[in-house]
Parts: sequence; structure tokens; C-alpha cells
Amino acid sequence: MAERVLTRVHSLRERLDATLSAHRDEILLFLSRISVHGKGILKPHQLIAEFEEISKTDKVKLQDHAFQQVLKSTQEAIVLPPWVALAIRLRPGVWEYVRVNVNLLVVEELTVPEYLQFKEELVNGTANGNFVLELDFEPFTASIPKPTLTKSIGNGVEFLNRHLSAKMFHDKESMTPLLDFLRVHQYKGKTMMLNDKISSLNSLQAVLRKAEEYLSTLPPETPYDDFEHMFQEIGLERGWGNDAQRVSEMISMLLGLLEAPDSCNLEKFLGRIPMVFNVVILSPHGYFAQENVLGFPDTGGQVVYILDQVPALEKEMIKRIKEQGLDITPRILIVTRLLPDAVGTTCGQRLEKVFGAEHSHILRVPFRTEKGIVRKWISRFEVWPYMETFTEDVAKELAAELKAKPDLIVGNYSEGNLVASLLAHKLGVTQCTIAHALEKTKYPDSDIYLKNFDEKYHFSCQFTADLYAMNHTDFIITSTFQEIAGNKDTVGQYESHMAFTMPGLYRVVHGIDVFDPKFNIVSPGADMNIYFPYTETEKRLTKFHPAIEELLYSDVENEEHLCVLKDKKKPIIFTMARLDRVKNLTGLVELYAKNPKLRELANLVIVGGDRRKESKDLEEQAEMKKMYTLIETYKLNGQFRWISSQMDRVRNGELYRCIADTKGAFVQPAFYEAFGLTVVEAMTCGLPTFATLHGGPAEIIVHGKSGFHIDPYNGEHVGELLVDFFEKSTKDPKHWEAISTGGLIRIQEKYTWEIYSDRLLTLAGVYGFWKYVSKLNRLEIRRYLEMFYALKYRTLAEAVPRAVE
Repeated sequence: MAERVLTRVHSLRERLDATLSAHRDEILLFLSRISVHGKGILKPHQLIAEFEEISKTDKVKLQDHAFQQVLKSTQEAIVLPPWVALAIRLRPGVWEYVRVNVNLLVVEELTVPEYLQFKEELVNGTANGNFVLELDFEPFTASIPKPTLTKSIGNGVEFLNRHLSAKMFHDKESMTPLLDFLRVHQYKGKTMMLNDKISSLNSLQAVLRKAEEYLSTLPPETPYDDFEHMFQEIGLERGWGNDAQRVSEMISMLLGLLEAPDSCNLEKFLGRIPMVFNVVILSPHGYFAQENVLGFPDTGGQVVYILDQVPALEKEMIKRIKEQGLDITPRILIVTRLLPDAVGTTCGQRLEKVFGAEHSHILRVPFRTEKGIVRKWISRFEVWPYMETFTEDVAKELAAELKAKPDLIVGNYSEGNLVASLLAHKLGVTQCTIAHALEKTKYPDSDIYLKNFDEKYHFSCQFTADLYAMNHTDFIITSTFQEIAGNKDTVGQYESHMAFTMPGLYRVVHGIDVFDPKFNIVSPGADMNIYFPYTETEKRLTKFHPAIEELLYSDVENEEHLCVLKDKKKPIIFTMARLDRVKNLTGLVELYAKNPKLRELANLVIVGGDRRKESKDLEEQAEMKKMYTLIETYKLNGQFRWISSQMDRVRNGELYRCIADTKGAFVQPAFYEAFGLTVVEAMTCGLPTFATLHGGPAEIIVHGKSGFHIDPYNGEHVGELLVDFFEKSTKDPKHWEAISTGGLIRIQEKYTWEIYSDRLLTLAGVYGFWKYVSKLNRLEIRRYLEMFYALKYRTLAEAVPRAVE
């Protein structure tokens, strides 16, 4: 592998050297133009813009030469005259680093530490010394098999099964780990699958053949109870199935594996083994409740994600347990923070049953200090000093509530994943990580210029927690490929953690590898009880129609809605999100305001922010101020409606459908969106959707068929795209219907909670098995992480100011 990397570096340097020799004057001019910017970081669009300026005036065009190809792959340039260093991304997950001396036109290769040290000079000058903490997780994952093809990223479990089944199960005796795994299987002290009468592979194979022969004489629907005693006598316990057909299928699969191991059959078999009965889902920050919380600070998509996920997950667990022939009641606990000052919500209630579920609850545990319970809401950026004590308290509450260890712990968001890691480490159970969003990509250069961000956002804690969790976890679920590795032009959220530096704290030489088989893409869906097509008239919630009519069209302005819509016959452009900078709602308002044709064709309705109370969030305050300015500057009253955050999810589902009734469209204009749950919700309701191409929506939508991609950085083009859509739809209503139907088809194929739940439980079983039978659960990395946590995270967390009650 090292030789291949070295060859690639030399090849890149040789191409650069050749281009520099052939076009010395032109490239010197280009590099000189870059240097004029002075010390700093240049992004891809700046580099390309400078290059195009040179090409316009240069008699010898450079477009077809290697230097332009290098520039197109460059994610950043560090300018420290006379040097310009380039971070070149050859493809997702594969990077090289070089620097060019502007005066001498000499190219030098850089290692990752050398590049990061060079970059640190932007902040520290040249006196940054040699004694800097460097984090390198690569030695701990070197023995783990990894794919090399970009298309394999995010398909970790398939690759792991193929590789390890071939490696570990190359003959019958090598199947012993599977035998051991089945022999230790139990729940609350009750043995499942195999008892101690089966002690070897030979005896297992003999028993399975005998059982298969016996089952062939029974009607397929024969209940397991009818032959349970006979099975126990030969060494087989409950867990194989609930009737003769199901048991026979399981036994046949295992006999096939013992005969000739196959990765597909192995995954199917492991997915059917009873392993997951108690699930703990962690999401500590924000107001977490089922009603009256959406729109509160730090309460948004991840809350909806979990509340939609849990009923579907419980249903799948019940189905599997029944099919396994077991009499076990599953439990799912959503663990979050208890807020004594609950502000008219249930956030002060310790235990709350989840709507639409029978055995799932929200378990709330307060933040605590030596002075007592913390009563008020705390921003997600400031929770870090409370996490360790919170974890200890959660462990006690789980033991009391479950009377057993959980079988699977799922973390959500940065602090939830940190707590999940600490709990999984303490209890020795399988861990799943779900980031939802990693702040590092949302705030460009927040690592190198940490001092500009840390006082407000405490990214030093967050990035440290993220590194800890993503390296501790057994498997990672992402909603899209883009979350992991971006696309050919943009860097993925996890990919941005491969190598970076926080001057004064540490350098990350190797933080995470996007080719790691722990990554799996499992896309969520929308709650089909709430979000369903506008055409399903018999299910429409007409009781909400008067309130929605008032919300959209009343002539009264108040704290809930500002401005009026004069022409009620126009279609509505609609969006709904938190009112913060990244969601870019004001950007949508501005592009609409500046496009007379679009204003003529459609009205604009925004749901975001809450004018009914004073916001404590600084970003929301700034966006609210900008919204007022836009309304006044562009005289939007009459064509625009600004509605405060709507807390009723069920009514919001009908609101989407009412927008569809107007033949309108949903627009999601975020600068970056990790997944885009509102995109899925809108499409599920049959509403044509325009969504950012930066992040998950680019995968959810097939451009021109099931919706449209938009670039929020180019508002003028977004406006033109919307104008074109509404003009075509006005001339031919079938155009609108085609996009609406295309969106629905896309959702049904890929984005449902049923598909998600089945996949999550299968992954839990597969990774739980590999954790048991292989060395994926290595002591070395756990010890390294313990040290990292104790010496870095704990110190950083203690420095974060605690909330003043």
C-alpha cells in the first residue's frame, strides 16, 4: 500500500513539474496573483476564478493541461509567501499535499504532519515548535480489511461479511467462533439457540441434520411449542423460529454455512438470531418532547428523526421476536435531558410513553453539578461540562428501568455519541453512532481558526468528542454517501475529520478513514401516518383546514404571522426550518424579492423562528433582523407571509398537502444539509421539491425527475429555475404532476422507516457477531481513547463556563 501511495505522489509531482516547465510564465503569473491575496487560505472557487482570469488573457490556453486538473482537485491553498501549499483531493478519501515556491517554481511533496504544520503558521507563525500532540488512529485500524473503491464507501457491512467470511470460515473447524457465539447466547440468564448438550461442530452438524429431517415430516405451520421438548433433548433451545417452517429455514441456512460459508447467507442468518431486545437511544441536548417543542432552540430534525424512528423500530423488534418464537417484551428508551423549567412542555417529566408505540419511552435525566440539578435550557454548544456526570446518572437509571444491560446503544449528535461511547465502554455492548450533522463542515475553517470560534461554540470540545465517538463506535449510520465522503467536488462531513489541526491543542494526522467498513448508509423516512400524498383525499385531515386557511391567508398580522398574501390563486413557494444562518431562509426570501417574474408567478410562505417570544439564540436574532430588513427594503407585503414556528407535527403534515393543493413547491435552501428530513416529508406529501445540492438532498432527489437541485450560493439561478418550473406548470399541469409523482416513487423505493428499521437491527446483529468473534473490539484502541478522553476532552470540558441559574 505504501508503495502505491508513493508512486501516486511522484506521479502527481512529475505532472506538476512537467506543466511548470512547459508553461512557466503563465503559472508564475497565476501563483503571483494568488500570493497577492497575502497570508491566508484560498478556497476552490477562488482558485478557479483566478485561473480563469489568467486564461482569458493568456495566449497559450491552460485548460487542457495538468495544472488545471490539479486545481480542480484542490480543496484549499495555504498562502505563506513565497510558498503556496495545496491540499489535493484525488478522489473521495484520497488526498495528497504539495507546496510550490512562487519565486523558484520548485515543487515539494508534504506529508500530512508537514502540511498541517505549514498550515499552523497562519496562526502561530514559524515558532510552533516540534513538540505538538499528533493524533493518529491509523495503526489501530491497520489490520481491519478495507475496500479501496469509492463506490464501496458506506457499504461497510457487505464488505466486512465478504472479507471476513472468506478469511475466517475457510474450513469447517474455523466455524468454531460461530458455534461459541451461539452457545453463549442468552437473555436475562435464559439460554437461547444451543444448550450444553452441543459441544463441538460435529455434534452441532449431526443435531441440525436430525432436526431438519424431523421438521420435514411436520406441517409448515406447526407451532414450536409442539416440538420444543424434543429439541431441548437434542440440544436446541428457543430462538430458531416460531413454527416448523421458520425453524427449518434457519437450520437449513446454518447447515449451508457449515458446508460452504457464504457472505449473503451469513448476513441473513445473523439478522435472524435473537440479539436485540433492549435499545437505548441517546439525544441529550435541546427540548426533547413529542409536542410543543419544534422551533425551540436546538430542537429540530434530530428530534423528529428519533420520534419517527422509534415506533417503526419497535414494530420491527416485535415482529422479529415473534418470528424467533420468543416471549420477550422489547424496550426502547430514548434518553434525553430532564428540564425542570419545562416551559409548558413535558420536558420536566421523567418517563413519557412514545406515541404510536407500546413499549417505548422517553427517559429524562437531569444535568447535575455539585450544587444540584441544572434547571434551565443550555445550548448544545455548552453542554460539555455536564456530560460525564450525566453518563453516570444515565447508567444508574438504565439499570433501574431495564433490569438488564441494553443490547444496543445508539448515539445521536455529538454529545449523544459521546455519552453512548462512554456507556458502551462501561457496559461492553454494541454501539451505533449517528451524527446527523458534524459542525466542522458547517463552519468553514473552524479548526485552524479555532480561537475565533471557541469562546462562542466550544468546538474544541465538540471536535474532540466527535473524534472519540467515531473511533470508539462499532458501526456508524449515515443517511447519505455525502455525509461520509461528499462528492467529486466537495468534502464529506466525516472526510473532513481525516486530517486537520487545532493550533494549541493537537494535530489530527489520521482521525477517521472513510473507507472503514464501520460506515453504512441507512436512510430514514417520514412518518407515513402524518406525511402521506395530498391525493389520498379520504385520509386528509380536513379538521385542520380552517386553521391552515387562517394561517396562510388571513388579513390580520400578529406575532404568529407577518405580512399578507393578496392573490390567493397563486401557487405557494413554501419552506419550513429553524431560523439560523445555515438553513438560509433569509437567502430564499432575498432571491425571491429580487426576481420580479417569480413574484408575479407565485407567493412565498416561510415558517421559521418564533416572533412570539424573545430568542436567546444569537444566530436567530441576526436572521430575524435580516428578515425584517428584506420585507421593508423589497416591499414584500402582499406576496409574502412569514409564519412563526409551528409545533403541531400532525397539522404540519396537512400544511404540506395544502401547499400541494395550490400547485406550489417546497424549497430547502440550506447552505449545507446533512440529510434533509423536510425534503423527504414534502416529497412524501406529493409536493414538488427544490433542495440544496450541498449535502444529503443531492442524493434524495434525482434532478429533473423527482425534484430539483439548487445551489444556495447562486440565488439568481435558483430564481430562474423556479420561474421555469412554474411557467411550464402553468402551461401544462402535467409537468407539475410528473415531478410530484416522481418524488413519491423515489420515497417509496428508498426512504421509509420500515426499510430503515430492518436494516438497523440486521446491522446490530452482524456487528455484534463480528465484535464477539474477531479482534474488532481491540484493547489497544480502547486504551488510547481512554487516555485521549482523560487528558484532552475532560480538561477542555472543565474549561467551558457552566450555566448561571
